[in-house]
Amino acid sequence: MESLSEWYERSFGEDYLIVYRHRDWKQAEREVALLVAGLDLRPGARIADIGCGMGRHSLALSKLGYSVVGMDLSEALLEEARNQEESEAVTWVHGDMRQIPFEDEEFDAVVNLFTSFGYFEKDEEHVQVLREMRRILKPGGRFLIDFLNSEQVKATLVPESHRNDEESDTVIVEKRKIEQGRVVKCIRLSNSEGGDIREYTENVSLLDEDWFRAALERAGLELGSVCGGYGREPYDRASSKRLIMTGRRP
Repeated sequence: MESLSEWYERSFGEDYLIVYRHRDWKQAEREVALLVAGLDLRPGARIADIGCGMGRHSLALSKLGYSVVGMDLSEALLEEARNQEESEAVTWVHGDMRQIPFEDEEFDAVVNLFTSFGYFEKDEEHVQVLREMRRILKPGGRFLIDFLNSEQVKATLVPESHRNDEESDTVIVEKRKIEQGRVVKCIRLSNSEGGDIREYTENVSLLDEDWFRAALERAGLELGSVCGGYGREPYDRASSKRLIMTGRRP
């Protein structure tokens, strides 16, 4: 298995835009509206979207009237974000979530959406991300973490899938497995004739509710509510599709 530093630097590039082109921007707007309703934020509140990717959720937050900063490690995804309509409403920043390049107590809220967590090799690195989120939050500031539900992933993992991206004439083959407490996805892209082959591996730690409860406490964050979907459905460890946690910096 390639090192973690290699996988997320390689995978979140130009080909990521092909692999995940099918993601729905309007759906992101609906999801964000439902999620932030539970944060009880004032109009114009300053929000940091950590791991913003191509900017779907940052832009949705901006449209709701918040002052948004989107941060990501991938220059390719940030460039895609900057190319979106009304992108100038968001401040886009390049950075590593283990060392967030913002001032102490700068934000009213921090969000981490659509499984933009769990990338690193060591648990302590994940806890460091939470500590950084706490650092940039104002006292009483809110956080929202939207992660996969590890038990549901284990139960429903699809070992292999194939699809075509007609816009780029790309065949996408995705193979998935559970290995050493991580979900590992091997992605192979080629043209329709089988040439121009590119291969990537994505790895995400299968962190569960118990892990987050302990890690949030270590990081000095106070967990409030846990739900299992974007409609704020009750969380069920076995069947919920998401593990969505909200809370505050004391």
